[in-house]
Amino acid sequence: MDTLLWPLKVAVAWVMVTIHKGLVLIGFPDGPGIAWVLSIIGLTIVVRLLIMPLFVKQIRASRGMQLLQPEMQALQAKYKGKKDPESRQRMNEEMMALYRKHGTNPMASCLPILVQMPIFFALFRVLASLGAVAGGTYGRSSIGPLTQELAEQVQHSSVFGASLSSSFMSSGDNTQVKVVTVAMIIIMSVTQWYTMAQLTMKNMSAESMNSDNPMIRSQRMMMYVMPVIFAVSGVNFQIGVLVYWVVSNLWTMGQQFFTIRNMPAPGSEAEKKYRARVNAKRARKGLPSLEEEERAEAVAKAEAEGRTGGQRVQPVRKNRQKRSGGQGESRDEARADGVGDSDVEPGEDASDSKGGGSKSSASKSGGLSDEEIARRRYERRARQRREAAARRKAQAKKKRNR
Repeated sequence: MDTLLWPLKVAVAWVMVTIHKGLVLIGFPDGPGIAWVLSIIGLTIVVRLLIMPLFVKQIRASRGMQLLQPEMQALQAKYKGKKDPESRQRMNEEMMALYRKHGTNPMASCLPILVQMPIFFALFRVLASLGAVAGGTYGRSSIGPLTQELAEQVQHSSVFGASLSSSFMSSGDNTQVKVVTVAMIIIMSVTQWYTMAQLTMKNMSAESMNSDNPMIRSQRMMMYVMPVIFAVSGVNFQIGVLVYWVVSNLWTMGQQFFTIRNMPAPGSEAEKKYRARVNAKRARKGLPSLEEEERAEAVAKAEAEGRTGGQRVQPVRKNRQKRSGGQGESRDEARADGVGDSDVEPGEDASDSKGGGSKSSASKSGGLSDEEIARRRYERRARQRREAAARRKAQAKKKRNR
């Protein structure tokens, strides 16, 4: 295993030694001490910065998984109760097609942990080899820049009295090491649980929270299983490895808190709170809410589509026009919709709106078809909303000027 991990062990040792030298340059004491503990924390930060693109990919994959949930549930309902191999194969093929359509993959959410594992094991082996390197029995003179002298310094550095190279299982009767190990395992397990809990409980839409959803079931299972795995295996980790994992969990927790707060998943509880905060800030500035702004953008888009042509209104045959009803009925319907003679734009044949019963239904409604009546009613209401928003903005500006 050491042979396979050797390049990573050298890289880990190089980062630790480089950070230690930088800390000594800015005033930290050389030799055994806090500088070597901080070098492990610095190693954690370097690794987390390097895998930041994977975290972004993880967030996008998680969003994609949530967006495809309605289609996924429909697919599961389609094949519910079908256990034959042919149906299961078709279901898997359609499921993979869904993943490709939304550009996501269930494994993408595990990438940051998977990438860190080789580094984690490399640090584990570096710390486990400190005694052999310091005693000159390692088989190599050093691990990269980590020489015999530096290995001895790391070995004698400690966290709350517990050596970085010691572990719960190898501590013997050293109570201090056991207490520190247990405390760090608890912190590591709690931060791991909370990180997964805030993702599952705060950043998922109501549709995704269905207990029949396999993704939510697997995430809830991992939320409780992963801390137990860390608690059981943590007694074999050196204090230095526990320092690395605790700092990594704290980084993940903070990073995820920031992401959920400022870039929540659509339809989640976090998005509702985000919109409430943003709307409160916009109200203080006299700006319309996010919902009003989105409606205005939709209206502007609809108007732009109308100006560029949109969907052409199909002509109506005379026999269909006659069957559509009398003049009074058409005019009453138009007035009920808020469209009358005043809605006829300049240049249109307004005289047609007063024509006899033999004319088409378009003529009976001021020269407008049913589709045109609906469109103009939509545009008039949109203008009213924009004018109201402009008045609110002007009033807010006057208040600020006072």
